[in-house]
Amino acid sequence: MSIKLEFLLMSVAAGCLLEPSVGLAHVGQGDISGGFVAGLEHPIFGLDHVVAMVAVGIWGAQLRAPAIWVLPVTFPLVMSFGGILGGLGVPIPGIEIGIAVSAIVLGAMVAFAARPSLWIAGVIVGVFAIFHGYAHGAELPEAANAISYAMGFVIATGSLHVLGILIGVINKWRVGEKCLRAGGALIALCGVYFLVSHFIGG
Repeated sequence: MSIKLEFLLMSVAAGCLLEPSVGLAHVGQGDISGGFVAGLEHPIFGLDHVVAMVAVGIWGAQLRAPAIWVLPVTFPLVMSFGGILGGLGVPIPGIEIGIAVSAIVLGAMVAFAARPSLWIAGVIVGVFAIFHGYAHGAELPEAANAISYAMGFVIATGSLHVLGILIGVINKWRVGEKCLRAGGALIALCGVYFLVSHFIGG
């Protein structure tokens, strides 16, 4: 089986198994020490990924059930599809721009405590998940195990969503609500910085 086909199959599996089965990552076979760690590090050590993924969790907490679990599940699932596209080298322009804009939009959703319909929120999160997933898949290290790599970045993403949800718990207090909205504005500003840096650096 080719490494790309293997990556494709396992990305889908990883996305489906993320939320209820984080522990299963440790029972998979393959090069856990190589691909898994690389996949785990990619979202965590990229501030552009971190702020957007934490924002998904916070926004879900603001919207409450069922969005509090729908959004954090939707993102990794769709992100896995984006990872497949990136791993297969399917050309999609503006990936870095899309990631920067995701921080702007998701941060704005938190800052304004936006409450669109659940399906609209899901579409917003899903569209941006494509860009993040593509970036992960496109940067699959040559020597890494594709299975472990996919599991790593999906689990890292889920963990960042959980972190956002935990932060979002303070939304039940008035002062906490204000802090979250201020945090959303900060995330949006980070997105603006990423976007400007992209064009200046490019």
